Amino acid sequence: MPSKPEENGTPLLDVEPRDVERGRFEDDVALHPPPPKPITGAGRKFLIWTAINMSATIGIVFTNKAIFNDPAFKMMQTSFASFHFVCTGLTLYIVSRKSIGAFVPKRAGLVEMLPLAFAMCLNVVLPNLSLAFSTVMFYQLCRVLLTPLTAIINYVFYAATIPRNAALVLIPVCLGVGITTFYDTKPSADQNVQTTSILGVIFALSGVCASSVYTVLIGAYHKKLQMSSSQLLLNQAPISSVMLLFAIPFVDRIPVIGDVPMYRWLMILMSGGFASLINISQFFIVNSSGPVSSTVVGHLKTVSIVSIGWAFSGRSVTDKSLLGIFMTVGGIIGYSYFMLKNQKR
Repeated sequence: MPSKPEENGTPLLDVEPRDVERGRFEDDVALHPPPPKPITGAGRKFLIWTAINMSATIGIVFTNKAIFNDPAFKMMQTSFASFHFVCTGLTLYIVSRKSIGAFVPKRAGLVEMLPLAFAMCLNVVLPNLSLAFSTVMFYQLCRVLLTPLTAIINYVFYAATIPRNAALVLIPVCLGVGITTFYDTKPSADQNVQTTSILGVIFALSGVCASSVYTVLIGAYHKKLQMSSSQLLLNQAPISSVMLLFAIPFVDRIPVIGDVPMYRWLMILMSGGFASLINISQFFIVNSSGPVSSTVVGHLKTVSIVSIGWAFSGRSVTDKSLLGIFMTVGGIIGYSYFMLKNQKR
C-alpha cells in the first residue's frame, strides 16, 4: 500500500502560563475550558471512510457466512473467490484511472506473477472454507494467528527479529486461540449454540499458513518489483481469477441455477459490493492516517466482528471460551503497541 504519513498528535492546550500563577491559570482553564477543535474536512473524510471500511468488513464476513450456510454454496469456494477477484480487479482498475488517481498502475510479467497469484488463491479460498465450517467468532480469532506465524517465517527465512516484549505478548495470543478452539469445537446440547467443526479448524489453520506465506511473498515482491500493494494486487487479481476458473469444474459443486432464490443472488452481489468498498476505502484510510490510526481501525474491526459473532453464537457470558477471546485480543493489542513503540525510537 502507499506509504503512510507520520501521525502527529496535537495537544488540546498548547499554551504556557506567563503572567499568571500556575494555580490561578489552571483554575481559569477548569472554569473556562477551551472550545473543542472542530473536525477539519480531511478529518471528517477520514472518519467517513473508516466507518465505510469497518461496515463493509463486518458486512462481508457475515454476508459470506450466510451464503456459505446454504448447502448449495458451501462447496462453491473457488467460484466465489474468482468472483471476488473480478470485483477487486475492476475496483483497482477504476480507481487507478487518471480521473481518480488513487495510484499509478504498473505492469509486471505474467510468469513472474504466477507464484504470487497462486498464493493469493490459497489465501482467499482456504479462509473462506474455514468460515463455511466455523463460527464467525472462531474464524476471526484464528486469523489473528497470522501475526505470530508471519513473525516466525520472517525470522527463520530472513533472520528478521521483533522486540522481545512484542514476542512475549504473542504467547497469550496463541494460548487464547487454543482455549477458544477447545471450547468452540465441543458439542453443545443446546441447538441454539453455534460450534466449529474439526474440518473448520483444519481449514482455519491451513488458511493462516497460506496467508502467512502470502504475506511474506508480498514483502519480497515489494522489494523485487518496487511496487506498492495496490499495484501488485492489480496485477494479481485477474491472474488469480483465471487460475480459479480452471479449478472450478473439479472442486466446486455447481447448484442448479433455477433452484437458487433471488435473495441469494442479491447477497452474492452485496458481497462483491462490500469487497469493492473495502478496497476503495482502504486507499483513503492509508493515505490520510498514520500507523497508530490504522492499527486502531484494525483492532476495532476485529473486536467488532468477534463481539457480533459472540452475540449470535448463542453462548452465555460464563462460557469458558470467553477467556480465550480476551487473551487473544489483549495480546494482539499489546503486540501492536510494542511494535509501534519500537518504530518511534
